Amino acid sequence: MKPSLAKQWTAEFVGTFALCFVGIGAIYNNPGLLGVALAHGLTIAVMVSATGAISGGHLNPAVSFGLFVSGHLDFKKLLAYWSAQLSGATVAGLLCSALLGTAAVANGTPDVGVVNGTPVVTFTQALIIEAVLTFFLVFVVFGTAVDARAPKIGGLAIGLTVALDILFGGPLTGAAMNPARTFGPALASGHWNNHLIYWLGPLLGGALAGWVYGHFLIKQDR
Repeated sequence: MKPSLAKQWTAEFVGTFALCFVGIGAIYNNPGLLGVALAHGLTIAVMVSATGAISGGHLNPAVSFGLFVSGHLDFKKLLAYWSAQLSGATVAGLLCSALLGTAAVANGTPDVGVVNGTPVVTFTQALIIEAVLTFFLVFVVFGTAVDARAPKIGGLAIGLTVALDILFGGPLTGAAMNPARTFGPALASGHWNNHLIYWLGPLLGGALAGWVYGHFLIKQDR
């Protein structure tokens, strides 16, 4: 018997809350790029594993959108998942603001990197980077969790993908790969800089991965 939509909503809320809460806190503690990458990757690994049997462990509007594009998620559930993910991220941002201060949440909101007052990448470059990194993430979701032939290794591969993406993209765009990871902290802190990048890039990358894997690779040759 499949879990109810209310239970799936709750699982997506909790998992996305955890990602944003730990992500903001890790950046606040300033453990370096590797530490930030591991904090996000480990959180995704354990929360995808914990919520996978209930909701599929999307924890990311771009992942849900990729499954929608591939036909693995209907429109009603897509909207419910987005609602849960954005709500979880927003509550995490608000709680971190109360605990650590609004400035810490603003600093923990993904944004284009700046060196000596100059952005390290343009809007278009940042959008492409977010799209490519999210493509990798959603492609791995399909290859390790959606495909019936996939090795059942929990969220480990998905978490590792988040970590490796951050190692590349963290200094450039923050490597959000997840509109909720940006939206929640932005709403809590008022830090909306370059916000459109973190919707367009991840949704484009997620949709492309959903189309490539969901409409081509996942199908058996006849």
